[in-house]
Amino acid sequence: MDTRDATGSPRRRIVEAAVALLEKGGPDAVSTRAVAAAAGMQPPAIYRLFGDKEGLLEAVAEHGYAQFLERKHAQLDPAPQDPVEELRRGWDMVVEFGVSRPELFAVMNRAVGQGSDAAHHAGLEILHGRVRRLAAGGWLRVDEELAAQIIQATGQGAVTVWHSTPADRRNRALLTILRESMVAAVTRAEPVVPAAESRSAAAARALRAALPDDADVLSDAEQHLLREWLTRLAADGGAPHA
Repeated sequence: MDTRDATGSPRRRIVEAAVALLEKGGPDAVSTRAVAAAAGMQPPAIYRLFGDKEGLLEAVAEHGYAQFLERKHAQLDPAPQDPVEELRRGWDMVVEFGVSRPELFAVMNRAVGQGSDAAHHAGLEILHGRVRRLAAGGWLRVDEELAAQIIQATGQGAVTVWHSTPADRRNRALLTILRESMVAAVTRAEPVVPAAESRSAAAARALRAALPDDADVLSDAEQHLLREWLTRLAADGGAPHA
């Protein structure tokens, strides 16, 4: 029997079978025997392609990130009119994915840092792109790296609390409140500088966000130095330290 049928390659069939079992019965349901049976294959194929169950779960996480990335790209606006609303939409999409697919979301989060999954890093690039647009427009209240961390922490925290709460006590208002708290923490009410002492920090964030990655006007050393100065200015609004 040819295992490369219309359903795809053996690897894809196994991963999709594992995802289905995971979402139906949790990680304990993803045994090599059960996955092989669901994929219409023999258990040795799993060991040959993935090594062990942990390798299979890593592949499941990659599959989840790829699906999530497809959804992100479908909603991605390369030139949003309102970067703050774009931030809200992006946060809502992450949280809704986690709320609707908790087992897959948990496996995806557990896999972070275990490898260099391209889909996961591509998703992070979309997040950092959103943060850079906020900074370039003068909206950002905090440093870009801190903003990205706040966005990620509130999204993951919202999903965790949602699923740890009994179903009859869950309230969608919690997700809205957490989202708006995140927005208030990382953005300004208006893209203006409210106080003179913070103008340099806001200007530094905007300039750093607007710098091209491949500018040939400055040498690599000069670009590194400029970014270091801008990072210091963005952090405290002060002059570069000697």
